[in-house]
Amino acid sequence: MTGPDATFGFRDVPPEEKPGLVRGVFDRVAHRYDLMNDLMSGGVHRLWKDAVAARLNPQPGEVIVDCAGGTGDMARRFAKMARRAQLRRGGADARIIVVDYNEQMIGSGRERGSEPEIAWSVGDAQRLPLPAACADAYVIAFGIRNVTDIAQALREARRVLKPGGRFLCLEFSKPTTELLQKAYDAFSFKVIPEIGARVAGDRESYQYLVESIRRFPDQGRFAAMIGEAGFGRVGYTNYTGGVAALHHGWAL
Repeated sequence: MTGPDATFGFRDVPPEEKPGLVRGVFDRVAHRYDLMNDLMSGGVHRLWKDAVAARLNPQPGEVIVDCAGGTGDMARRFAKMARRAQLRRGGADARIIVVDYNEQMIGSGRERGSEPEIAWSVGDAQRLPLPAACADAYVIAFGIRNVTDIAQALREARRVLKPGGRFLCLEFSKPTTELLQKAYDAFSFKVIPEIGARVAGDRESYQYLVESIRRFPDQGRFAAMIGEAGFGRVGYTNYTGGVAALHHGWAL
């Protein structure tokens, strides 16, 4: 008899159950998602995302997949940067495809307004509704730890990228010092669920989000998984002492 091979917070669950459990979490938090990100990180998540957009350096005419793009905060950054480059030197419009498993998150993003370069799609990171070798870049920010089969999601990212395409993944990770780890644990487990209870009326969902971070592979293990999915020149950059990390690779 084999045990379950999917995680939902600190629980192990059958793989077929995880998508529904995760969808329930994001159904409940979608209406307060961006506000809660600001409260939980003190706004620092915006600096991390700005750094990812700068590393991506979107260009006119590029096709960029924003996987688990939810409310579109990353996609809007990419669209504005590509348009500024387009005004400087011309070229075709960029195309940013937001794909998210949760229809409530996509709906919340659309309600906030869009950019002409952005297209919205409900879809699964493990089975992207896109043809092979169609994208110049693939970005996933704070979404891959919620996927049932992370290795399969990485293979899908590789499948949809053109040769030479860029892969970027921003995710919570492992702090680089014991002191920071202890402080981060104390804040995560005592403060974040309480903020969720008071602001979003949902302690349980934010308890899951904290637990899911702890179950996610650390920087080295996740980098190895990216390499195993077929990417080359894999590396990562720690942000805020490893509280988050940007992993990157190339479809060589």
